[in-house]
Amino acid sequence: MNFLPEKIETYAVSHSEDEPTLLKELSKETWQKVLNPTMLSEHYQGRILSLLSKLIRPKSILELGTYTGYSALCLAEGLPADGILHTIDHNEELYDFQRKYFDKSPFAHQIKQYVGKALDIIPTIDTHYDLVFIDADKRNYSKYFHTIIDNMNVGGVIISDNVLWYGKVAETVDPKDADTKALVAYNTLLKDDPRIETVLLPIRDGLTISRVK
Repeated sequence: MNFLPEKIETYAVSHSEDEPTLLKELSKETWQKVLNPTMLSEHYQGRILSLLSKLIRPKSILELGTYTGYSALCLAEGLPADGILHTIDHNEELYDFQRKYFDKSPFAHQIKQYVGKALDIIPTIDTHYDLVFIDADKRNYSKYFHTIIDNMNVGGVIISDNVLWYGKVAETVDPKDADTKALVAYNTLLKDDPRIETVLLPIRDGLTISRVK
């Protein structure tokens, strides 16, 4: 889902950093072989994630929702030599696909994969985070926030994807639409929580950047 007119979107992409060759390859294979390829971060958002990570220079990254590994590789571009990216996904069938591309990258030894429920796995990772990217099941976004917030370093950044949810969050919400209800509540949580400062960007399907005070 994109909220910008196609002409403006195309112009923005063409005047942004080029997509790395490895990520082009990953994207192509995802579209050829994996269900729901629209879940990819893809070129434009991927370059945004990369640049944010390079600006933050995080020593520890947590990603919730690996999918085929595109966003993990973008975020890893900002890691220092001793940095680690922890990425969690519930789909064990994608593990080898992810690993193939991680191993082709310069960050193979810096990316740790986890398979299972994020809410069970997060407490087992004994670290504090400089950067967290949330792009998993929408109904648990608020739970993810509450689980990670006390493990964020001061000045750390939480990036949340799909927060506009096809524009549904700005419409009258169907009481049966659990995902939209959850995202409306999550967006309010990010706006009102005094521990963070937040800006919501209408990039693709909505991207929120929250900085821990």
